[in-house]
Amino acid sequence: MTTTLDRRTPEPGSESPATRRLPGWARGALWAAVAIAVLSTTSYLTGMSTLTSSSTAQTALRLALPILLAALGGLWAERSGVINIGLEGMMILGTFGAAWGAYHGGVWAGLLAAVAFGALGGLLHAVATVSFNVNHIVSGVAINLLGLGVAKYLANLLFEPISGNPRQSPPVPKFDTYSATVLSDWLAGLEEAQRVGISDVAGLLRGLVTDVTPLALLAVLFVPLSYFVLWRTRFGLRLRSCGENPVAAESLGVDVYLHKYVALVVSGAFAGMGGASLVLIPGGADYLENQTNGRGFIGLAAMIFGNWRPGGLLGGAALFGYSDGLQLSGGGQAVLALCYGVVLLLVVLVFVLLLQRRWGGAGLALAGAGALYYVYWANDELPRDLIPYTPHFVTIIVLAVAAQRLRPPKAIGARYRRGEGG
Repeated sequence: MTTTLDRRTPEPGSESPATRRLPGWARGALWAAVAIAVLSTTSYLTGMSTLTSSSTAQTALRLALPILLAALGGLWAERSGVINIGLEGMMILGTFGAAWGAYHGGVWAGLLAAVAFGALGGLLHAVATVSFNVNHIVSGVAINLLGLGVAKYLANLLFEPISGNPRQSPPVPKFDTYSATVLSDWLAGLEEAQRVGISDVAGLLRGLVTDVTPLALLAVLFVPLSYFVLWRTRFGLRLRSCGENPVAAESLGVDVYLHKYVALVVSGAFAGMGGASLVLIPGGADYLENQTNGRGFIGLAAMIFGNWRPGGLLGGAALFGYSDGLQLSGGGQAVLALCYGVVLLLVVLVFVLLLQRRWGGAGLALAGAGALYYVYWANDELPRDLIPYTPHFVTIIVLAVAAQRLRPPKAIGARYRRGEGG
């Protein structure tokens, strides 16, 4: 018998296929082209080639991985109706699991151990929020504190006798890297030619195909895979229905508890994998105490910026990873040049809003452009103490801009008990 849950109806607040002007992949490609055009123009006008260099793109990819994986974890949890601010704690558990597993069994054993440790954190969050109906925020905070404490205890117990330092692991193996050699060499020639536009695109692309790890390929593959499972399968449809209206889902025969448990275990596994990327990727440190440095929360912000959809969170993770990679590659001058690029983007946005007769939004965009241009004009370089917090500033600004178009699942954060719908 076919139920209403089996019909592919659009979610409330989302565009229907009939009214959507462009498919999702086309809109994503368009936004990517706009971003590259803005960076290329900014690089030319400011003389800051670091904005589009292959080294910046390569660093950005490495730093975007934990954010992307944490965002995927948040997507699975919150689409089932459970807020998961415990991603940070699950990532911390993943960092320990990755170091412990890699030290004893190699990088793939480390990755599996990280997934297992993160999944255990997700399972604990499920027990608290689903079975015992604990407030989701309270449980998430507890997971963060517990993850930090458990990792610290286990590091004292297992790593100190080997490394002599309870706050870090002994050296662990890293993933091998692979490059598309022919393509990379061709792009290197274009990048070195310093042609406006062409060299910028070549530099960014070269950074994405040089010294890539299997974990990076897996992380990118999980984005379309998550979309397929959550939006194109009966299981995914039922899981999302738990986040929209669990009482109605239960009345149609959906095991709400089971779907929430599965979603949170998968969420923790993704977060643990994100922690593993901090330990097992070449260029990263071995296990260090609390080395996630808030990336779980930034991943959650990337997921919200992406409007709880896989393609959107990929763009959010790329944005935050790029801002973090830029401040490492170019320092304060490069970040200041990026402010100039944002000014150009806001000026374009002002014209678009004026054409749409959205006077209030145009005024706010113009004010923001003026403020950022003053920052660019009044400084030769941003203060060094502020540079490491570039991703956090970007997080606040992006969420403020994106807040007007967000449509979270209707029942997110709501407490639910089996049979309460009568």
